[in-house]
Amino acid sequence: MLRIITLNFNGIRSAAKKGAFDWLATQNADIVCVQELKAQLGEIPAVPPAPTFSHASFHCAEKKGYSGVGIYSRHRPDRIIEGFGNAEFDAEGRYIQADFGRLSVVSLYLPSGSSSPQRQEAKFRFLDQFRPLLEQLAAAARRDGREVVLCGDWNIAHREIDLKNWKSNQKNSGFLPEERAWIGSVFDDLGWVDVYRRLYPAATGEAYTWWSNRGQAWARNVGWRIDYQIATPGFAATARRAEVYREQRFSDHAPLSIDYDWSIG
Repeated sequence: MLRIITLNFNGIRSAAKKGAFDWLATQNADIVCVQELKAQLGEIPAVPPAPTFSHASFHCAEKKGYSGVGIYSRHRPDRIIEGFGNAEFDAEGRYIQADFGRLSVVSLYLPSGSSSPQRQEAKFRFLDQFRPLLEQLAAAARRDGREVVLCGDWNIAHREIDLKNWKSNQKNSGFLPEERAWIGSVFDDLGWVDVYRRLYPAATGEAYTWWSNRGQAWARNVGWRIDYQIATPGFAATARRAEVYREQRFSDHAPLSIDYDWSIG
């Protein structure tokens, strides 16, 4: 069984102080995809000794204290790819890919558009420029049998079931009609699979992965499901169980763990 965990740290140093790595060391994960490091390479904290952390690769943003993604794994990757070939967003540290045999694992952090209209426009640019890569990866899976799973914070809630207050958020970033149509097309037109939803099609509150720091959203479970593991159909079909962990809080996001009937070592 292959266990993959994805977690947006909202600051790797902050999450480490809150016990994120101590918890991850107990989870018997094979791969951990992390986002929003908010750190440069020299600022990334040491982790407890555990097989999960045997190998680590990061793609940090050029801007200090901003964005950044990484992948920890117990097996050495055959190849690491930093960025997806777009100068604007590669400078922000939003994509890193690790290849293990015929499986590619990606840690992905899509832009948020909530801070300003300019950032929303940047988010739309990202969606436009990232889609061709999704098309290429899906085609490679069909042609060559290379399976892919994209893990991380997509900053989009797909359907009404994926957030508590969907009616009042229809004009807000993360649930805009254009964003929802884009991610729906990733599933319906390109054939990618939302692995959690494949396993639990009717899950609501237990599926949320992010809560605002305002208005007691965490305590009242007024959340959003914006962290995903999105996979090619062959790999998605091997998923056996998934869980959003909420007993401890390391970040404004919760870890999403999924077990796959797959071996890479």
